[in-house]
Amino acid sequence: MISVSTLDGISPKSAPTTMNHAIRTTLFPGARHKAVTFSYDDGTIHDRRLVEVFNHYRLRGTFHLNSGTLGKPNYLAPEEVAPLFVGHEVSAHSVTHPHLETLPLESLAGELLEDRRALESLVGYPVRGMSYPFGSYDTRVVQSLPYYGIEYARTIASHGSFHLPDDFLRWHPTCHHNSDLEQKTAAFLASPTKNRLQLLYVWGHSYEFDRNDNWELIERFGAQITAAHDDVWLATNIEIKDYCAALRQLRTSVSGDILQNLSHLPLWISLDGEARELAPGQTLNL
Repeated sequence: MISVSTLDGISPKSAPTTMNHAIRTTLFPGARHKAVTFSYDDGTIHDRRLVEVFNHYRLRGTFHLNSGTLGKPNYLAPEEVAPLFVGHEVSAHSVTHPHLETLPLESLAGELLEDRRALESLVGYPVRGMSYPFGSYDTRVVQSLPYYGIEYARTIASHGSFHLPDDFLRWHPTCHHNSDLEQKTAAFLASPTKNRLQLLYVWGHSYEFDRNDNWELIERFGAQITAAHDDVWLATNIEIKDYCAALRQLRTSVSGDILQNLSHLPLWISLDGEARELAPGQTLNL
């Protein structure tokens, strides 16, 4: 009998009993069940040291920048953005860091579109995500984001768990790095997967490590993850979002003997207990 899972491993309410294969769509790249991503805001000069730590431990991060503060004291210079964040993701955080829900639509559009425009001119690729300044937003802001080319938006409402988001425009992280990060990481690495994708999503501001004099915290985290590197996908925010969107495009025939990857990404599935990779556009006949 086949069991076709959703991203969180929840089986449909019913499935035909004539299916012959057990298919799970709950694998990250490399046949992994777990992923780690980071999200850091504001673009201060302390991002330099954080990127150095990330690169040392092969961690991947997303850095949300306010284009209006680049070049000001204690902030990164525009010309260093592209080389500094190679291998990571540059994402939006608005031009001037306002409370977005207080703005008229015209000002909201300017804050996000102009931030994207400025950052894209620096990094040379479309900026497709953001984090909410101050973590604040309302329904009107959320509903407007797709019109401004924003595909995901991180909040500051940490949930302490490892599940994937129901709504990428209200993407709640696991925890701030000052919230028992080492204990949460240990729990994450020890957690049984039970055919579910699991994500440890850490957020913060790099200047907090300097202010709190606890850079060793992220160093210890890097060592923890490096020890389990083969079992964990290290990804940027947009890579997580894109892969989850691609998984949702996986199609199967009613009988379960045809699989089709409609996305532009290679996908990993478990077929009868064996990990399989489906190339972009591939149709697999079993």
